[in-house]
Amino acid sequence: MSEPRPEAPSHRWYQSAIFYELYVRAFRDSNGDGHGDLRGVIEKLDYLQELGVECIWLPPIYQSPLFDDGYDISDYYVIHPDYGTEADFEQVIVEAHARGMRVITDLVLNHTSDQHPWFLESRSSRTSPKRDWYVWSDTDVRYIDTRIIFLDVETSNWTYDEATEQYYWHRFYTSQPDLNYDNPEVQDAMKAVMQYWLEKGIDGFRVDAVPYLYEREGTNCENLTETHDYSKQLRTMLDDRWPDAIMLAEANQPPADVREYFGDGDEFHMAFHFPLMPRIFMALELEEVRPILEALERTPAIPDGTGWCTFLRNHDELTLEMVTEEERQWMWSVYAPEPRMRLNLGIRRRLAPLLGGNPRRIMLANRILFSLPGSPILYYGDEIGMGDDIDLPDRHGVRTPMQWSDGLNAGFSEAHPADLYLPVINDDTFGIARVNVASQQTDSDSLFQQMKRLIALVKQHRPYLTGSVAFLNGFDPSVLAVRRTSEAGDLVALHNLSARPLAFDLPAPIGGMTPIDYPESGGRLESSRAELDPYGSLFFLRS
Repeated sequence: MSEPRPEAPSHRWYQSAIFYELYVRAFRDSNGDGHGDLRGVIEKLDYLQELGVECIWLPPIYQSPLFDDGYDISDYYVIHPDYGTEADFEQVIVEAHARGMRVITDLVLNHTSDQHPWFLESRSSRTSPKRDWYVWSDTDVRYIDTRIIFLDVETSNWTYDEATEQYYWHRFYTSQPDLNYDNPEVQDAMKAVMQYWLEKGIDGFRVDAVPYLYEREGTNCENLTETHDYSKQLRTMLDDRWPDAIMLAEANQPPADVREYFGDGDEFHMAFHFPLMPRIFMALELEEVRPILEALERTPAIPDGTGWCTFLRNHDELTLEMVTEEERQWMWSVYAPEPRMRLNLGIRRRLAPLLGGNPRRIMLANRILFSLPGSPILYYGDEIGMGDDIDLPDRHGVRTPMQWSDGLNAGFSEAHPADLYLPVINDDTFGIARVNVASQQTDSDSLFQQMKRLIALVKQHRPYLTGSVAFLNGFDPSVLAVRRTSEAGDLVALHNLSARPLAFDLPAPIGGMTPIDYPESGGRLESSRAELDPYGSLFFLRS
């Protein structure tokens, strides 16, 4: 593809970029069939540019039976017809790059759909040339120390295949058999998939379910040395041919294990910071900074040139795998009091309902996210405070159509409402009459406009946010005091996590700093005395 990628001040663009997860099926339907598509994405790129997005993450758009919303791929080389064509995809990249935005897509390494030709051939007979492309066994008691991830629907990681009278291995749904990475042909096949899409001009991959690629007896089959070895092979391939492209690891693991996915700066460029996310919600409910500080204290240092991806919500449940059982029960009682709000070891709610629809709390959560180390990822619709539909099964409740207007189908599609892939939200609190892009674009006080200004503020002061982080002591337990230090100077952010106003004298190191003009943050400075409204913030600079 001849269209150049956007210019960047350095090859480490990903360490401070504003990411946006755009679920294509939910974003905009351009042809009236009830499903979002790539042409619809193109229609809305100006909106993303206005918001300030710098990198778009597209969950799987490949051929799939869509049992798991595309994470069950049946052909890695074909765009799902609901989403459009390969030419449409190439045009998305061209148009995004022309607006200074990058594009990464999901790479599902661990498994395929059971409808993938590879698996159909593998299960056709025990002597099939592709039999060893998947993990087969005469017994279902191998790897017994391996946990089951989808506890709500699966009772085993093995499924019996009557045709060949053996069991096949899967870490997720029965319909998603795991590939066998002990087979060099599988390793080469997935490298070829990566190469194909990189040649189309994408800027990297969010690599799904990284920890589970290999199986070994006597282990929990997670984070194995072989997985790291193969990941480094993929990184070497990128560095040799596409040095500006990235790999982002989805590794929902304890901090020490996630640290290993950075290697010595020669494995993944980025990784999600899963342990931090639930601690932000804990801190907001407790009105104490302690959970955030504890999460970051347990975060190991990472190599130069790598970075964390931080987030509040995404397309999956709000995972509680990285908390204690006592903390999980407490989080459920606070944020998911109805059992139907829970899924596996998590909560299937969106950001706005989790925070009671309170725009002050929503903006505080985002200001905290943007203050901490890492590149923030926004989930589509959270910038306008979209709600969820807990009457829908599984994770569908947080994957409903984007609410562009208060018109037909929220401006998402011209289809008959019965033909939409999922219904739009129409309740009294988060329905399209109250929550939509069109009304918020014209309202200077709307959540969208506040998010737009916050992103602009972050970009303006980005040189201060690329260095080290420290947390200042001596404040009320509800005040998160973050100091970022870089070659440009210091930036200090003070956040009030409580529902009460706070006033205090600034300590001398901050008192000599220059406050950033950010009127809607909910903070004021009178001489050396700071006043923070409920859920308010103040920012200071020293060059």
